[in-house]
Amino acid sequence: MNNNYAESLSRMIQKETVSENGKLNIEKFSEFQELLRELFPNIFAVCEFNDFHGSILMRWPGKTSPKPENQGLMLMNHQDVVEASGDWKYPPFSGEIAEGKVWGRGALDDKGELWAMLQAADELAAQGFVPEKDIWFESSSTEEITAEGAKEISAYLYENGYRFEMILDEGGMILKEPFAGAQGSFAMVGVGEKGCVDIKFTAKSSGGHASAPPKDTPLVRLGKFMSYVDRHEVFDVELSPVVCEMLRRLAPNMEGVTAKAMARPEQFAPVIKSVMSKMNPTAGALLKTTLAFTRSQGSNGNNVIPEEAYVIGNMRYSHHQGKEGSLAAIEKVAKRYNLEMEILDEGADSGISDWNSDAFKLMEEAIKDVFGGVEAIPYLMTGATDLRFMDALSDNCLRFAPFRASEEQLSSIHGINENVDVEALEPAVEFYKYIITNFK
Repeated sequence: MNNNYAESLSRMIQKETVSENGKLNIEKFSEFQELLRELFPNIFAVCEFNDFHGSILMRWPGKTSPKPENQGLMLMNHQDVVEASGDWKYPPFSGEIAEGKVWGRGALDDKGELWAMLQAADELAAQGFVPEKDIWFESSSTEEITAEGAKEISAYLYENGYRFEMILDEGGMILKEPFAGAQGSFAMVGVGEKGCVDIKFTAKSSGGHASAPPKDTPLVRLGKFMSYVDRHEVFDVELSPVVCEMLRRLAPNMEGVTAKAMARPEQFAPVIKSVMSKMNPTAGALLKTTLAFTRSQGSNGNNVIPEEAYVIGNMRYSHHQGKEGSLAAIEKVAKRYNLEMEILDEGADSGISDWNSDAFKLMEEAIKDVFGGVEAIPYLMTGATDLRFMDALSDNCLRFAPFRASEEQLSSIHGINENVDVEALEPAVEFYKYIITNFK
């Protein structure tokens, strides 16, 4: 075990890089990047460096000089983290090394992965390794908020005709029993992600004094609307090809009738959909578009009926129903309660990468080599990553974070007491080394 690994990641966590809505604090990201140069001098010495308002793009020249449309590998991980409120066991920006773990905001999302990626490249560069083809590194400072960094970098690459054979960003991890009844640990590799749209639903009225309220005031209509969405199946429920492949690969590790059904998911689709819908929110979200209500506002006075009230919903749309179909479905319900609907953020579509591709096979090989035979399982991410903006740049966009993580550690992401095991750091570095050295 390399004790310097934990110390290095700890220093990155100590540099607070909370992404803030509104004006981007360039200064703190500049300071963070100075730390990166200090920690990883060898890879910075051999890379071309471009700064995009705090987000960075680096190119490690390979032995060949391919045309822009025939680039090799891009590795991605972001610099920014979410805020760290709540009662933490150790201060969230202390980078405390204790109990066999590195503690702090970003340990798993996403400074841990950023550290492992750069550490692997730095060690290889120090050895004089030169990749066969160009390798690019992208790290945005706005992934947790507007994603402007990834948008700007993707636009630059697209306008200059760049295409990549493979792009790898953060994503699934190595989980124990990721699906109820699947015995063992599995590497969950995202081959796509659901699209994301923010929607504002507004109810209007003539307002008035709260002493004589009419029926169906704006907040009441909004409440009825949210209750209906919560209690009814508004969106289409389907077993996508990705989910079917995930279940087929997990089936040999299951028992009894469940194993037989999972091995032939298309044949047993009605039963599987019913089971998954009731299993847990994550399993249910793999089957359909979801809508979570996140913000609301009514009047400014306790005794005033609002002339206008609204709720904001965050919709993650499925590939089978798509953005337009999902918006049409929810608009139909909104009209029933006399609500106006406004799209606040159009989001970006993500394609589905082929799990039979050479890129996915390289991931399988790396995972089995480094993590002792752990199997790679393709799945669909319900969360969003910067990679959705790179979709036009590659046919092979994959999402994986090379760490073993417990349920408790997963729940700490965007929560309190975020941490990563010290013993998980070295395998993560070896994973990136395998990808870099075996990418031909």
